[in-house]
Amino acid sequence: MKKIHERYGKASKEEKTKILEEFLKTCKYHRKYAIRLLNAPLEEALKPRRKRAPFYSCKALTILESIWEAAGYPWSVRLKALLPIWMKWAREKFGIDPKTEAELLAISPRQMDRRLGPKRWKIRKKMYGTTQPGSLLKNQIPIRTKNWDIKKAGYSEIDTVAHCGNSLDGEFVWTLNDTDIHTTWTESAAVLGKGAEGIQKGLEDISVRQPFRRRGIDSDNGSEFMNHHLIRYCESSRPRLEFTHSRPYEKEDQGHVEQKNFTHVRKVFGWDRYDTLDALEAMNDLYRNELSLWNNLFQPSVKLKEKIRKGSKLIRKYSAALTPFQRALKCKEADPEKVQEFQKLLDSTDPFDLGLRIDRKLQRIYKMASQRVGGKMGFIPFKKQGLWTSHFEEKTPGHIQTSPKSRSSWGKFYFGRKGKKLKVLIDQTLKTRAA
Repeated sequence: MKKIHERYGKASKEEKTKILEEFLKTCKYHRKYAIRLLNAPLEEALKPRRKRAPFYSCKALTILESIWEAAGYPWSVRLKALLPIWMKWAREKFGIDPKTEAELLAISPRQMDRRLGPKRWKIRKKMYGTTQPGSLLKNQIPIRTKNWDIKKAGYSEIDTVAHCGNSLDGEFVWTLNDTDIHTTWTESAAVLGKGAEGIQKGLEDISVRQPFRRRGIDSDNGSEFMNHHLIRYCESSRPRLEFTHSRPYEKEDQGHVEQKNFTHVRKVFGWDRYDTLDALEAMNDLYRNELSLWNNLFQPSVKLKEKIRKGSKLIRKYSAALTPFQRALKCKEADPEKVQEFQKLLDSTDPFDLGLRIDRKLQRIYKMASQRVGGKMGFIPFKKQGLWTSHFEEKTPGHIQTSPKSRSSWGKFYFGRKGKKLKVLIDQTLKTRAA
């Protein structure tokens, strides 16, 4: 460094370029950093860089990773918000001392991303589109051309999710999903088929569980919502329910519930087929009890406040991460008696034990998946260290059942646009079955 620094200071512009190139090859520095070193005074250039000692202990990071897994791998901002809620039970489970607790509560979301980054894995999931156009009742149900007053609780978006496996033949279970826009409070109900009467009963079941009165619903254009039965139900409710529907082919109109369709339904049950009464009862039992508490009391979420465009960049600003119950506490519309009941449940429920109970019930439900139509799909829910999550698992060709009727949708789901891989898989499958 002394010799190069002296030569660099006295060299011409062309010579400096050659010296710099040789210096980069020898020391493997970044070009801009090397230029700063050679232009700085010699004493400053030779001064050793001070390395920051690690602030977080291995114990704190290990506990953080365990909580992250038990909570279902939430985003770092949500993980930061749920730590104070889970800390009471984490102390008992992991034997956390005051020093380690202070470290856990002090770690920032960005630092969580750095520490958990090597263990993070991503999966790509696609869903079948099963919305069929409704009848000509669209004229009686107004389109929501403007946002509701989302400063009040009770205005929700509703949608259905099909548990049909790889075929829409026959009757199977649907999940009716209801997401309150203001509080993000989400409740679900399983119905067999999507008849108007079953959808109405599902809405009534969900209304009983919400800590506030329903004021309005907004649906897509599916035939399960566009019918006289649901219109009469909304008109006969006291006070009357406001009923609107989204624009055709505009999923952004229902962005709140579309997001929950994945995080609260698909991520839990996957793409398997459920078409029995036993599966229906088991799913409703899970929705009404454990999953309702898990999603609304122990899972914080963020809400988009505003979008700012600067040139070609779109900057999104979010509110602080809160659980749906924490948002409901701030609402004047919330029922005090129900809020008090949920507060008791929050104080007495161990989230780690709740996760294990969810996992045990899910393992029982997974065994009820029907194989009557097609075969198992690429999305296989699994149990890992008592934590319920989902992942893709490629099957060998001999394990995949294909039929001319289902190849198109099956290939689109499993391989996306990679049609060549689908062709190879089908050829291998047919050869295996023939053998």
